[in-house]
Amino acid sequence: MWSERLYDEEGSSLILIIFAGLIGLAVILGTVAATSLYIERKRLFTVADGAALAAAEAFNLDDVQVVNGHARITLTDSAVRAETDHYLQMIPTSESDGVNVLSAVTKDGRSATVSLSKTWHPPVVSIFMPDGLNLEVSSTARTVLG
Repeated sequence: MWSERLYDEEGSSLILIIFAGLIGLAVILGTVAATSLYIERKRLFTVADGAALAAAEAFNLDDVQVVNGHARITLTDSAVRAETDHYLQMIPTSESDGVNVLSAVTKDGRSATVSLSKTWHPPVVSIFMPDGLNLEVSSTARTVLG
């Protein structure tokens, strides 16, 4: 009788240890995935910031106009898009791999707005995490002559 009770307590302890281990593993995998997602989003923001800055500063000196004693430039959507594409080709492949340009436009002729997307995949695929999420970021940079 005493040995049966001891065996039952050990069996239930073993089950509790297994479930605690599974919960711990799920927490670790979730933390790793959340950290990876955060870092990937920050990387995509960095690429978008660089592309917007490059696009805002990509103009010919012949295009500069003097208005009321101040130098001005008017950006165009086609120039912003061309410079965004050029920037994505210039940066290392590890940063631009899988990056899609959603839009690269100028809304006011003085600033460039670049929107990028990329699919994020968790470092460890599990039943707790999706296969991937689509990240979308947008960045705006203003020309110095604006």
